[in-house]
Amino acid sequence: MQTDYEVIIIGGSYSGLSAAMALGRSRRNVLIIDSGKPCNRHTPHSHNFITNDGKTPADIAQRAKQEVFAYPTVNFMNDKVTNVIKTENSFSITTLNNVVCSAKRLLFATGITDIMPAIDNFEDCWGITAVHCPYCHGYEARDKKTGILGNGEAAYHYAGLLLQLTNDITIYTNGKADFTEEQLEKFAKHNIPVIEDSIIKLKQSKGEAEALISRDGKAYPLEAVYHRAAFVQHTLLPQDLGCELDDHGYIKTDPMQKTNISGIYACGDCTNPMRSVATAVATGNKAGAVINSDLAFEVF
Repeated sequence: MQTDYEVIIIGGSYSGLSAAMALGRSRRNVLIIDSGKPCNRHTPHSHNFITNDGKTPADIAQRAKQEVFAYPTVNFMNDKVTNVIKTENSFSITTLNNVVCSAKRLLFATGITDIMPAIDNFEDCWGITAVHCPYCHGYEARDKKTGILGNGEAAYHYAGLLLQLTNDITIYTNGKADFTEEQLEKFAKHNIPVIEDSIIKLKQSKGEAEALISRDGKAYPLEAVYHRAAFVQHTLLPQDLGCELDDHGYIKTDPMQKTNISGIYACGDCTNPMRSVATAVATGNKAGAVINSDLAFEVF
């Protein structure tokens, strides 16, 4: 097996595959290392990405792999990176299966891990009827009885976006509400109730939300619920290498997807809050082009 590459991409979902295509078309020797657990693997359909609207995430990824791996210099390894050492001119990578390989450039396309609220059954609905994005899921939840599980600015932002999609919205703050008087006036104007009850369970059947259940047993019927989940980076490797995170916990990159560490780039969900297939593909494409350019002019 080849052990020396020009570029190693850690993460083989949409952004990593997009970067690999740009690099493969420039005849760069690339290795993608991926453990096969994308964050959207439970989502039944992907939307808001032209040419693939309504396809399953797995279908999109499989078609992308077929196209990307048609380029002979792109290689793939189903494994997990456990350690990265930065040397003077390259990076040495060790995987869970004790494979050691190296590259001149390193791209993190590793995504993030959502942290579910302490509500029974919530994770069973995540990506199906408990969702994070009106652009990805809102049309399918149009005109449905909709809840917003959130507080403060996040819940206010959801409410403004969802009015275009449904006129049946209720905010569940899961504790004391934290809104300004102006925000409360807008909720009242648009008949959006704010409920402060403590929520302990999401009643559901096969991922289809039915009701939020409060601590005192009260049921609040709904068919869809929006929630901005807390998250952590899927891997600590970028931080271990010295890559900076921004104030929200994303890997900090410049407009060219470069991190603060020379030779390390990042793209996709680990770098920005716009969690969509289209954004992941765009940032991956940009990262691939920038890496190729940097390698090209290093020897020109």
